[in-house]
Amino acid sequence: MLRHHIAKPAGSVVDVAGDLVGLHSSDPATVFLSARARIKGFRAEHLEDALYDTKNLGRVLGMRRTMFVLPVELIPVVHAACTRALAAAERRRLVKMVEEAGLVKDAERWVKKTEAATLEALRDMGEATATELSDRVPALKKKVHVGIGTKWEQMIGLTTRILFLLATDAKVVRGRPRGSWLSTQYRWAPTETWLGIDPESMTTEDACTELVRAWLAAYGPATMEDLMWWTGWTKRLTVQALDGAGAIEVRLEGSTGYVLPDDIASAKPSKPTARFLPALDPTTMGWKERAWYLGDDKAALFDRNGNAGPTIWWDGRIVGGWAQLASGEIVHRMLADAGSEAATSIEKEAEAVQMWLGNVRFIPRFRTPLEQELTR
Repeated sequence: MLRHHIAKPAGSVVDVAGDLVGLHSSDPATVFLSARARIKGFRAEHLEDALYDTKNLGRVLGMRRTMFVLPVELIPVVHAACTRALAAAERRRLVKMVEEAGLVKDAERWVKKTEAATLEALRDMGEATATELSDRVPALKKKVHVGIGTKWEQMIGLTTRILFLLATDAKVVRGRPRGSWLSTQYRWAPTETWLGIDPESMTTEDACTELVRAWLAAYGPATMEDLMWWTGWTKRLTVQALDGAGAIEVRLEGSTGYVLPDDIASAKPSKPTARFLPALDPTTMGWKERAWYLGDDKAALFDRNGNAGPTIWWDGRIVGGWAQLASGEIVHRMLADAGSEAATSIEKEAEAVQMWLGNVRFIPRFRTPLEQELTR
């Protein structure tokens, strides 16, 4: 827990995002609550400054088609190692969608032309919302009918699809949201001008090696299955990356794990600390094999798709879950008896989270059984 800044606080939000190899950002509340749990005196403005003013952090597509907040220097690594491979499939998917809708005669040409026009408009505007871009690029206003005959049937605009494709290609990034830090309506900006980097600066092989090194430094010792799940890689690519990183095999209970060559010494025990981690927190989501810190409570704390809900940590393991009521009160339930010291510390942490949130109200994007039970 020292490496994840649960037992020992971090110095800055950039340190947290780097040391954990990204903060999950599918749910905007996660990024802020993950940082709050690891930095003394953290305020939402600290993260907003790093994302939108100094731009030491960026919000990008990363592992498993999931949004992450990453230090700028890690963005080319993650793009080349994980996101680059998604672009071709995403393009084919969008071309097929346009073809099946019968919107134009040459769907592939239309997608390329609309991409180029959108990127050109964005470069001219500096940053813009999806609505503002569709006003500048009329082609974006086209809609397609999807999910016909299913409960997901709907008409969707192509603005979101084109922007997602550009984001997969790392040509655009999400900037400052409209409204509060809980908003998911982001402004968009060209990557080259917003972050001042070239996301295409690395080869896939070098990037995979670098990503494995970063991940093992934070999550090792861990199994190959853990790494395959976290990255979304095939076994072949995972083996190659572990070899490139010089990872060393170690024996874990019932399996084989991997560590970096200079990371074979046992970690010193740390003082038990209570932490309320948010849904999708990277510590909870960092491994596929979770029995050593989760126990038998997966059904209560994860949804059917494997998304983690809000968890309570004590002494390196999950001992309960928590939620916020409409009144703002933080409520929790213990799933394991951690002792009187833990109970006292957990009560204090619940009060600290409630005080930090103040008038802010949020509901996790992916709701889990225990979180829903606590809020009924």
